[in-house]
Amino acid sequence: MTYQNSDNLRQKRCKACEGGTEPMSEEQAQKLLPSISGWNINGKRIEKSFKFNNYYKTIAFVNAVAWIANREDHHPDLEVGYGKCMVYFSTHSIGGLSENDFICAAKVNALFED
Repeated sequence: MTYQNSDNLRQKRCKACEGGTEPMSEEQAQKLLPSISGWNINGKRIEKSFKFNNYYKTIAFVNAVAWIANREDHHPDLEVGYGKCMVYFSTHSIGGLSENDFICAAKVNALFED
């Protein structure tokens, strides 16, 4: 499971993790990480901090992330402050990372592309 760029991930849709689904290995996660620019692996989740000029833009971003999360049925944890938002993805149902986390991270990154 390797990707040359985030386009492959952005075109995918999240799939429900079936019973018995195992979290991806650290090696698998490290192979996917270059596909989602600016994200880091922190234990059993991936995370990225986004900066904004004002609170309105921050909340607009949060609403866009919520739309993506609802569409994919895969929801991140968010920390919101003035001019910043930290986004964390993890697949809680399996206790670690899945391809869904990387798909959603790629879609969130696409919010900043022209």
